[in-house]
Amino acid sequence: KNNGLVKTINFRNPRYLGDPINAVKIFNDLFADELIILDIYATAQKRSIGIDFIKEIAEEAYMPFAVGGGVKSISEFEKLISNGAEKVVLNTHAHKRPNLITDCAKTFGSQAVVVSIDVKKNFFGRYNIFTCNGKNKSNVSIIKYAKEIEDRGAGEILVNSINMDGKMTGYDLKLIKIIAESVNIPVIACGGAGEINDFSLAINHGAHAVSAGSMFV
Repeated sequence: KNNGLVKTINFRNPRYLGDPINAVKIFNDLFADELIILDIYATAQKRSIGIDFIKEIAEEAYMPFAVGGGVKSISEFEKLISNGAEKVVLNTHAHKRPNLITDCAKTFGSQAVVVSIDVKKNFFGRYNIFTCNGKNKSNVSIIKYAKEIEDRGAGEILVNSINMDGKMTGYDLKLIKIIAESVNIPVIACGGAGEINDFSLAINHGAHAVSAGSMFV
C-alpha cells in the first residue's frame, strides 16, 4: 500500500510493516525461491502497480518475482515484464475480461501469467470469488472459473483465502483441494500459513507451491 509493506487480516486494516526493499534484501539472504508483490489498492484507485517501484525491486531481488495490482491491458503487462518482473499476476480485470488472460498468454507465454483468485467462504460454507481487493462478490463458480483460467492459457493459479488471510491459523485446505483437483496447472496456496506444518498440509491437499506473508515477516 503506497509502496509500503503492509499486513492485513481478512483483507482489512492494512498495518504498515516497513520498506519492501528492505524485505527483499532479507528474502535474498534467506534464499526465498520467488517473491509475489501485490499492490492491493491499485484496482480501486484505477491504476496499475508502479513501474518505478518494480524497477527498484528488480535491482535488489536475486530471485524471480511476480507482480500484480490493477493490471488491465497487454501494454501494462509488457511494461512490468520489460522492467524486471518474471511473471504478472492478474485478478480483477482477468475476471471482468477473461480474454485478457488469453491475450497475455499468447503474447508472453503461459509461464508469465499468474491468475489470482480471492475466495471467501460464507456462513453456509459456500465459496464465492471476490474481486477489487475483496470488495465485489462474483456469482461465478470457483471450479468453473479455475477451469476457464487454465483453458485460457494461464500458467499458474494463486488461490487466496480471504477468511484465513493474516490469521496464521492454517490454510483453507478444502479450498486448495477443490481448486487443485479442478485443474492441471500449478496451484499456489495463499492465506493463513502460521507454521511449517501448514505448508506440508497444503502440499498434501494438492498445492504445487505455498506462499506466506505474515508468517515470514
